[in-house]
Amino acid sequence: MSGPVALTLWGLLGTFVLIALHVPVGVAMGIAGVVGFGVLAGFGPAFAMIASETSNNLASLDLATIPLFVLMGSFAGMAGLSEDLYRLAYAVVGHRRGGLAMATIGGCAGFGAVCGSSVATAATFGKASLPSMLARGYSPGFAAGTVASGGTLGILIPPSSIMVIYAVLAQELIITLYIAALVPALIAVALHLVTISLYTRLRPGEAPTGPKATAAERLKALRDSWPVVVLSSTVIGGMAFGIFTATESAAVGAVMALLFALGRRRVRRASLRVALLGTASAAAMIYVLVIGASLFGYFAAVTQAPQALVEAVQASGIPVWLGVVALMAMFIVAGAVFDEVAAMVVTMPFVLPLITSWGFDPVWWGVINVVIIELGMLIPPLGMNVFVIKGVAPHIPLSAIYRGVAPYVASNVVRLGILLSFPPLVLWLPQVLKG
Repeated sequence: MSGPVALTLWGLLGTFVLIALHVPVGVAMGIAGVVGFGVLAGFGPAFAMIASETSNNLASLDLATIPLFVLMGSFAGMAGLSEDLYRLAYAVVGHRRGGLAMATIGGCAGFGAVCGSSVATAATFGKASLPSMLARGYSPGFAAGTVASGGTLGILIPPSSIMVIYAVLAQELIITLYIAALVPALIAVALHLVTISLYTRLRPGEAPTGPKATAAERLKALRDSWPVVVLSSTVIGGMAFGIFTATESAAVGAVMALLFALGRRRVRRASLRVALLGTASAAAMIYVLVIGASLFGYFAAVTQAPQALVEAVQASGIPVWLGVVALMAMFIVAGAVFDEVAAMVVTMPFVLPLITSWGFDPVWWGVINVVIIELGMLIPPLGMNVFVIKGVAPHIPLSAIYRGVAPYVASNVVRLGILLSFPPLVLWLPQVLKG
């Protein structure tokens, strides 16, 4: 093995060691990239690379989309749009067996369209819908598992910060990825609803039926939810039909969400301060991650290690299907060690060239990556959304929440299998709108 390729492997190993020592992922990747490039070309050019990559990323309009969408989600939560969505979904299906769980899934999907964050969606509906399910006799584990799983929809349904990160690093259009995620998102919601229906038929005692809403109550719920419908359709529709760029759509959405919050007189100095500080914190974390990934990616490109990996895999004669399955297993195992987003970012310089060499579309792979991340947010030992719900409802045992998410994990595995078997489900809509 040539020297530069071996140096890349040492850099990758050093990144994992730093991450294991709780160094932030972006910082760990940046250190490995700078040190590795410094060994190859000298530390003068390596330090210059820090300045150039930082400047390029800070000037990126695509990355500016992330803090704007985060701010939009904060203002939407401040305006009470999540509660409106849940009340509407409850008024429609709440009387059915498992109806409150279905309403939670519907509410999470709708709020994901104005939030873009899995953790924020889970935390919001952990407060909005979990008490309602528990009060109506739902099994604590099933109720908590439903909220945790519904929360994962926040990173698949546009706008999604993770998709922006992937688009920037893979040099793909954000709008294309957002449009490609729409059909998989509908499949996800449908499979979640089917899962609830089947589970509650097998175990009816875990999800009692509730009273049926009157026509007046349904009309009121529909009337109260118009702001979130207008907001989500403006943001997603504006991008899909080319009215706005992704950045412009995020800015318009943030302003609209703030206006709704102001109109409902829900803006307070303290809540506004929390929203702005939370947005700044999330944006800083993401920028550090992307800058670190750019530094390591530049170093890996110089060593030509990704090309060497592609050539080695092609020479081995491994069947494509086996290679894809191996990558799936690798990401799921990596998710048991550290965050799935970190796994995606760290491995992208090597995995993406491999995927494209097999003839797959980078947009398709981006959606598959997000679906895998959704899985990782539910399965032990990390299961980020599980721990979010545990924080919201500390009285529910962690083991019960993991049992509650088990049916949804199976649903997500089925969805992953469908998208792997039928890539046109991801690529069809972008091609139609492009044409």
